[in-house]
Amino acid sequence: MTDTVSLPHLDPLPRGVVLAATPLGNIGDASLRLIQALQDADVIAAEDTRRARALADALGVSPRGTFVSNFDHNEQERLPRLLDAARSGTVLVVTDAGMPVVSDPGYVLVQAAVEAGVPVTCLPGPSAVTTALALSGLGVGKFSFDGFAPRKDGPRAKWLESLKGQNRATVFFESPHRLAATLAVAAEVLGAEHPAAVCRELTKTFEEVRRGGLGELAEWAEDNARGEIAVVLDAAGEDAVDIDKLVAQVAELTAGGMRLKAACKQVAAGTEVSNRELYDAAVSAKQN
Repeated sequence: MTDTVSLPHLDPLPRGVVLAATPLGNIGDASLRLIQALQDADVIAAEDTRRARALADALGVSPRGTFVSNFDHNEQERLPRLLDAARSGTVLVVTDAGMPVVSDPGYVLVQAAVEAGVPVTCLPGPSAVTTALALSGLGVGKFSFDGFAPRKDGPRAKWLESLKGQNRATVFFESPHRLAATLAVAAEVLGAEHPAAVCRELTKTFEEVRRGGLGELAEWAEDNARGEIAVVLDAAGEDAVDIDKLVAQVAELTAGGMRLKAACKQVAAGTEVSNRELYDAAVSAKQN
């Protein structure tokens, strides 16, 4: 292993807290900026220091900084040391896979750094959330990420009920041994034919994406739930409101003599579009 990796010209690593996405499984997804950060950071705050060292070794990097464990149960304890280090140098925050803070450690340090005026930046890269969305084959122009599904039956059913009527896809993580049960409840609440996708072992050798109705996927999951899993549910609401059509209705009313605000209030009634949103859209349309 060489002492340093030869890199193309990159901007120097900034001072402060640097969040860096790490590969989900395929080492080839590591960015040049991640390689630089592993090599040059003063402190590497890692969810698992052994995995972070293994990643650096696999990338041919010999870090000059100090590794510090930073996981769910010691984040608060590590905070003073890491925040102090970020004031004068670079603290690189990495998790086992994907983006820190997104259902992974990092939030405690970011929040404290922001409050203390310590710079925080991010090195973009792999994310199971966006990868699953892209592979789902569903309409994901609007989506929410709900972290891990609730573990208990009652909260899980309540959460799924809350998705009804929402014009956005939902992506969440689930453990293999709870996947079949969660999909079965989802089929009861949202319907057995409701479209969804189960994405497992993303970017890894045995990557698999199963697409279909929730009932079908629940049956499949009984014997095939293995590895790291992300689930994408199609939007559970009616078709999204076409605001251009609403603007056209407003234009018809104002052409007949109705005041613009009154027309917007009348047309917006019973839709998910607010009076103000429709008013702004109507004004913009008139100006164009």
